[in-house]
Amino acid sequence: MKNLYLVRHAKSSWEHNVSDRERPLKGRGLNDAEAMALEISKRIQAPELVISSPANRAHTTFLFFKEAFSLTDERCRVDERLYDFGGQSVMEVIQETSNEIDSLMIFGHNHAFTSIVNMLGDKYLDNLPTCGFAAIAFQQDDWSALKNGKTLTTLFPKEIRK
Repeated sequence: MKNLYLVRHAKSSWEHNVSDRERPLKGRGLNDAEAMALEISKRIQAPELVISSPANRAHTTFLFFKEAFSLTDERCRVDERLYDFGGQSVMEVIQETSNEIDSLMIFGHNHAFTSIVNMLGDKYLDNLPTCGFAAIAFQQDDWSALKNGKTLTTLFPKEIRK
């Protein structure tokens, strides 16, 4: 059985004169990333492998989760292919994961993440919002053959804001 966790980057800022890849999180994004990381770390076991997009907004979001789960560097990496908005490259990353890994958490971008949640899970999402989380479980033991998973849960920042 495999578990896939998808986290879309938190709310980013458009106020800086930087490239798309370098856009930072805005204040709300920083708050949401911290709160979501803490909440999710209470709900699931630490993933065996975590992979982030290299984009600043996704990587910063990932760092909050790394801390909340107390993950070592050996369990974390960055993959250029997660800086993808369509989903094909994201699927390559998922499908190339070693079958020794049973739980994978990835950090990236829309529209790719909403599309993948809808393609692999059994519950339709209109949109995976910024810092949104989705967990999908699969009966298959081979990452390259994933299909027809069960959406275990979704969690969005607005559901935990105080």
